[in-house]
Amino acid sequence: MELSNRHVVVTGGAGGIGRALVRRFAADGARALVVADRELAGAQAIAEEVGGLAVELDAGSERSVRALIAAATAAHGPIDVFLSNAGVPGALGGPEAPDETWDEAWRVNVMAHVWASRALLPEMVERGEGYLINTASAAGLLTQVSSLVYSVTKHAAVSLAEWLAIEYGDAGVRVSCICPQGVRTPMLDLAMEEPAGAAALTAGGLIEPEDVADAVVQGIREERLLILPHENVAGFLALKGSDPERWLRGMRRLVRDARQPTAG
Repeated sequence: MELSNRHVVVTGGAGGIGRALVRRFAADGARALVVADRELAGAQAIAEEVGGLAVELDAGSERSVRALIAAATAAHGPIDVFLSNAGVPGALGGPEAPDETWDEAWRVNVMAHVWASRALLPEMVERGEGYLINTASAAGLLTQVSSLVYSVTKHAAVSLAEWLAIEYGDAGVRVSCICPQGVRTPMLDLAMEEPAGAAALTAGGLIEPEDVADAVVQGIREERLLILPHENVAGFLALKGSDPERWLRGMRRLVRDARQPTAG
């Protein structure tokens, strides 16, 4: 799919990857852009820059997701591309994270995508065209060693995209899942606080949000399920699939070495 003359909605669009996506979609000739974010002022700033519409969004609420879709449709007609980019980092550590943290991450990182597809799929199937995209992470294909919450919810986001692609591909609905590794955004800062998490994230080098946007546009043109802005992720995924025990040994070694106290 080409983005020219398309109606595109981007959640989490006020900053980071979302903001870079909005700018890139505008440059590629999107007919209408809707920028949704819980930080309305930030959404308004980027929407004004590209001549789009800003909508306040609580991605952890189905009512709010549906209100966004209704507002976008009322303003610009049927949505061609819905990019569900809003996300939360969860918490560092493992199962000891409080239930409230798990609940927020599950609603924002997973259910927001479910709610969007629930609202949009009937109309997209009826007209035989549409594109659903969610931002997951390389953590959803591999793992994020510093955060169980983040890893689990991002794995679920990838699984959701895969299921939708299988179920609705023949109906004309395209599905992609964006899985970057280390990207220079505010969300990166939390993961970088933990040595093993930092080591895993920087293994493929840190890239800019604009690099992700470039990869996403190319992925949309090719209608690929997995959009991998970091080339090394595909290699790690292949190793994990072909020899999971070797991959686990390598990950344990990475964690062990990163957390080893340095002399002096």
